[in-house]
Amino acid sequence: MARKKLAIILPCYNQQEGWRENIVKNISELSKQLHDLDISVTLVNDGSKKEITEKDVRFLDANITNFYFITYAQNRGKGHALRKGIAGSVADYYVYTDLDFPYNNVSFIALCNMLQKEENDIVAGIKNKDYYNTVPPFRKNVSVFLRWLTRTFLGMPNADTQCGLKGFNEKGKILFLSTTIERYLFDLEFLFLAARNKELKTSFLEIDLRENIIFSQLNFSILFEEGLNFLSILFYRFFK
Repeated sequence: MARKKLAIILPCYNQQEGWRENIVKNISELSKQLHDLDISVTLVNDGSKKEITEKDVRFLDANITNFYFITYAQNRGKGHALRKGIAGSVADYYVYTDLDFPYNNVSFIALCNMLQKEENDIVAGIKNKDYYNTVPPFRKNVSVFLRWLTRTFLGMPNADTQCGLKGFNEKGKILFLSTTIERYLFDLEFLFLAARNKELKTSFLEIDLRENIIFSQLNFSILFEEGLNFLSILFYRFFK
């Protein structure tokens, strides 16, 4: 029997030093644990200001079996990058996470194991109780406020939508590719649509951060744009 295929999608924007080696290290460790799956990795360069050179791509291609690279010049946002990478991948299961692999491999493997169960179409990571101990105050406040908005106005079964580790099967892929939000709230849009789709089963998994993860800064202009996106989701709830 042929092994099931797992596509790992990594969006890339203004990557940190040592990013190539970090990807290779984590994929190597995950491949050993998920040896029953045929793993591919797609890196999507979302118009990064820091150049990804041919040397970088050759290094990754030489050290990762089934490596693919997608690039475009203009930064469009994480949601857009993931849709590009997922649309270009063919697999049984799809998992996306951030370039620095901020969640430990135990969490990643547990999510993949849940995803292989027939009763799960989508598996979404949620933050554990210790998550906010290491998050910058402003980012924490934005996250807590968004969870309140989601719970109060969208009636979601789980208000924690922004964890950057999620996976799904082909049914989930079709739904994910129907999303339209380009940046921060694409996760919320995806899980909101999943909650309304009675034919899809979504499960949640509490995950753990790695130590010494550095969080990026939230841009005020993006927050304003995402406020408008939240209103569009709210409109969808009541009028569609």
